[in-house]
Amino acid sequence: MKTLLPPGWPRPKGYSNGISATGRMIFTAGVVGWDETENFPSHRLVDQFAQVLRNTLAILAEDGAGPEHIVRMTCYITNRTDYLSQRDELAPVWKSIMGANYPAMALVEVKALIEHAAVVEIETTAVVPE
Repeated sequence: MKTLLPPGWPRPKGYSNGISATGRMIFTAGVVGWDETENFPSHRLVDQFAQVLRNTLAILAEDGAGPEHIVRMTCYITNRTDYLSQRDELAPVWKSIMGANYPAMALVEVKALIEHAAVVEIETTAVVPE
């Protein structure tokens, strides 16, 4: 995998501008912050975000992938204000679950998610070298 950073551009914080990778691709559906019984233990964004990351890693592990293989994530949130107010709490959560892996990311505010209690949903693409 290669992180793409054009000369002179500032280093992005918490994500990469682009990533180049070759290998076996793994895609997840939109993953929400519920537990294995489809219950939401929390309605806070930071807590659901942590659960989404754990759920995503569980899915990727089914085909031998880990956080180091994630090249792209699209995050959908239902409240931009909640995201901004909890942003400082998200960095340590990310590092504790994902380590120092920063894929290319997009963050989009949406009106609602299909799961009524969900406040964040994330789609992920991983590439495992062959």
